[in-house]
Amino acid sequence: MNAPLRVNEALLIADHAFEPFQCVAWDAPNGTGELSLAVIDRTRTRIGSKQVPSSTYSDPAQLAGLIEEVRAELRQKGYDLQPWKMPE
Repeated sequence: MNAPLRVNEALLIADHAFEPFQCVAWDAPNGTGELSLAVIDRTRTRIGSKQVPSSTYSDPAQLAGLIEEVRAELRQKGYDLQPWKMPE
């Protein structure tokens, strides 16, 4: 996957990357095109979050790196995530 990603594609990838938890996203209110991502557990508690610039979520390699970073942070906190790899 080398073509630039649209925001909807990036969100779908992020949603699958944090299973069994849910990933929610929204546009940052500052109008910069940045996304706020939050990983929440079954009780709707936020267990992780990141601000993601459009340059990161539109680039598959950068998005994969960011996702792996957040996944590592969640594992360090003791959360068990399902195996995941970046779609090709």
